[in-house]
Amino acid sequence: MGTIVVLAGLAVVVGLVIRGMVRDKKQGRSGCGGDCSHCRGCH
Repeated sequence: MGTIVVLAGLAVVVGLVIRGMVRDKKQGRSGCGGDCSHCRGCH
């Protein structure tokens, strides 16, 4: 029974993370803007 509760909780958390990522992507707030010349991760 405990395993089912943990798996259900994990599924909810993963679902919320994916939902937030999709929402950010639709609003144009994704992690990559596609302009490498202004990227902080590039050297």
